[in-house]
Amino acid sequence: MHSIFRWTTALLLALGMALSAHADDTVAQIRQYAGDHRLLVLGEFHGTRETPVLVRQLVDDYSRNGPVLLALELPRAENPTLRDYLASDGGAAVRQHLHGRAFWTVRDDQHDGRRSRDMLAMIEGLRVLKAQGRAIEVVGYDVNHSDGSSQARDDRMAAELRRLYRRLPDGARMVVLTGNVHAMLQRPADAPPEMQTQPMASALRDLDVYSVRLEALRGHFWGCLDRCKALALLERPAREPEVNTHASREYDLWVWMPQLSVGTLVDQ
Repeated sequence: MHSIFRWTTALLLALGMALSAHADDTVAQIRQYAGDHRLLVLGEFHGTRETPVLVRQLVDDYSRNGPVLLALELPRAENPTLRDYLASDGGAAVRQHLHGRAFWTVRDDQHDGRRSRDMLAMIEGLRVLKAQGRAIEVVGYDVNHSDGSSQARDDRMAAELRRLYRRLPDGARMVVLTGNVHAMLQRPADAPPEMQTQPMASALRDLDVYSVRLEALRGHFWGCLDRCKALALLERPAREPEVNTHASREYDLWVWMPQLSVGTLVDQ
């Protein structure tokens, strides 16, 4: 029994180290190409294990040199709880308060992947860094209720990010994690008719915005089509980061992680 436990623990530690190593590589690429841009928008596939690890590492790196505001695609109603959690000791009571919020306890088939134990672990990791003296804040910028159109939602999210950006202290950075459609700097010519005409990030092009598409060479993510489930990525050969400076670009940078895997959703 003890040998099985030790083997399992060693395997989990090795897996965690591998995820961190891959995150370090991709973070280095993002930092290299993003340069001095202070508003960094990361377009993700929701519901993966790897992206929260990458985001935590990116915020860790940036916060060594100045304040960082991490903006998550969470309802703004979560902000008081997030603020209290980051200022806490991370004890059982505050964890339960955060984890028990309505946003984190969705059980139906529209569990879109933004709610995962991996995201909660990322928030806890940032709380620890803040407790060590880093100037880190985490906020939600999404609407509290998405009753309107996709365009209305993107407009309201863009307006909130603009407000947050304008309040940044000197030398601070703002890292935004969002779905990859919201991160587009321009609507693709072949976009489906139901897609918003002005994606969220495209409304921020007058700011110091730098948009990054987080891709992977293989694996799965959690997406919602007719229902929410694990969806496979198209497998590709290894490739280098792709920089785009064309006026009609959808993203400034594409980066390719080795793989993505579905995270642990909070109802599992």
